[in-house]
Amino acid sequence: MNKMVTRTGQVLLLATMLVLGSGFGQVKEKEVADFRLKSVDGRSISLKDYPEAKGFIIVFTCNHCPFAKLYPPRLNELNAKYKALGVPVIAISSTDTVVYEGDSYDKMVAKARDEHFNFPYLMDDMQTVARNFGAQKTPHAYVIWKENGRYVVKYNGAIDDNGAEPEKVTRRYVANAVDELLDGRRVNIPETKSIGCQINMRK
Repeated sequence: MNKMVTRTGQVLLLATMLVLGSGFGQVKEKEVADFRLKSVDGRSISLKDYPEAKGFIIVFTCNHCPFAKLYPPRLNELNAKYKALGVPVIAISSTDTVVYEGDSYDKMVAKARDEHFNFPYLMDDMQTVARNFGAQKTPHAYVIWKENGRYVVKYNGAIDDNGAEPEKVTRRYVANAVDELLDGRRVNIPETKSIGCQINMRK
């Protein structure tokens, strides 16, 4: 009898461990909502406007931040490469324009024109999209993937590992994440620390 009780207890313990352990080491991926924001070309843009897209490179950036100013050429390169593969770049400014007048819509239009942006530059004037994503800095990059009608964050953080010296970049976090997803693989580095100016959220 005691042996039967002991064996039954061992079986129950093993089953419990298997259930508890089934989620061990799995990171819950964040889902983000679609949005519709005004672009510098006057259009209203939503993720649903890209029905053929596999995913997106979303970059929260702005005009005034010294760190953000380093990346427009690299964003152009990312969009030139990955848009054709179904993963376009979309840049969003969520800066408080009361505090930073240089991030006004008119100034955004001028910057996109002067620096020949080949990607949409959207104004998140109510900061709702930045809050939804949890964006903290400029630039703060996200790679999101379409899964069963949902938009799931697969990577967030820095664009690469050297803002000041692009020729010395050794880790292209965003590009690597997109390459892995296009190959059907799990993203090896799903999160890094974004380096840049803080996005000040209005209260």
